[in-house]
Amino acid sequence: MAAGGKIFAYEARLDAGGGYHEGDAPLAPAGWSAEGLVLAGLMRCSLHSLRHYATKAGFTVVEASARARGTVAKREEDGRYAFTEVELEVEAGLEPAPGVEQARELAELAEWGCFVGASLVAKPRYTWRIS
Repeated sequence: MAAGGKIFAYEARLDAGGGYHEGDAPLAPAGWSAEGLVLAGLMRCSLHSLRHYATKAGFTVVEASARARGTVAKREEDGRYAFTEVELEVEAGLEPAPGVEQARELAELAEWGCFVGASLVAKPRYTWRIS
């Protein structure tokens, strides 16, 4: 249930050949797993969120990369298979270089602002390297 504010709608499709598309644009080739796409979504969303908050604070993200890992297992509480552990590592270079406290604040905002991470029951563990 939406609590008001902006609403963003998305649509993706999986074609008969196994290729993923967002609108008319290919999203990922056949062979990507649903689990890999969830992790890719978390990486993309987290980096987008970092860019958003960095820009608002007067910084430019000049380079950024991410690596995500997840474990799917049967959850004790409901017996369903789901992500039970998710980790995300982000390395980002900003200009001008932020101080330690500024980098920590930007990381916290980026985590808060990523709706993919907020949507996961297994909350991601983040490691940020911002310089």
